Amino acid sequence: MRIATYNVNGITARLPRVLEWLEAVKPDVVCLQEIKIETDRFPRAAIEAAGYHALVHGQKGFHGVAILSREPAEERCRALPADPELDWDDVQSRYIEADVGGVIVGGLYLPNGNPQPGPKFDYKLRWMERLRAHARALLETERPVVLAGDYNVCPTDEDVFSMRRMADDALVQPESRRAFRALLADGWTDAIRARHPAGPVYTFWDYQAGAWQHDHGLRIDHLLLSPAAADRLIDAGVDRSARALEKASDHAPTWVKLQ
Repeated sequence: MRIATYNVNGITARLPRVLEWLEAVKPDVVCLQEIKIETDRFPRAAIEAAGYHALVHGQKGFHGVAILSREPAEERCRALPADPELDWDDVQSRYIEADVGGVIVGGLYLPNGNPQPGPKFDYKLRWMERLRAHARALLETERPVVLAGDYNVCPTDEDVFSMRRMADDALVQPESRRAFRALLADGWTDAIRARHPAGPVYTFWDYQAGAWQHDHGLRIDHLLLSPAAADRLIDAGVDRSARALEKASDHAPTWVKLQ
């Protein structure tokens, strides 16, 4: 079973690239982020023609997540449990979860947090606390679970092309990394690092300053596995070639293969 995460940076603009990738790779499940479109305007017909069912939690112009699956998926929820301290920010479409093929799949788009310090960074950290609380509840099911998405966190210096140039960015702040490590310490396995324990394995290259051409990348797209899912881990990787195409997303599809 191949499960992928893919921040498409606008499904309308990237639909041809997404359809090409689906046809070439044929993943079983795909978690999309930044679809940037309302739920009822998602290009469901084109996705279904490609052989996929779609669960969509959209939002006009920003954010938005979806789960595509070759077999029908049963939606479990489309938001993290509420935090009474949050106000308008909580309407952002950033999480969707489903049962598919015997696996619980959570697709997430974690807040960027820039500029930091400030309210956006505070929201990022609160959102990570909420994610950790929900993830603990998922661990208690003792089922195979995959939490896949754009986490907007570079866990270590190896996941950044230049710490000097990224030093002030929310993605590499000690608080962001500490929250990510706390999530792993609860019992989750970082699938990419389980298969590629050292060296850069980038998943994102900015459109600016020739980042792709110079391989100035970041690793911010992650697939975290519960113990039951980690026991089934066969392989994990990044489809870098998708980033090289014309009018591609600035992210590359990142995937895990489970037995």
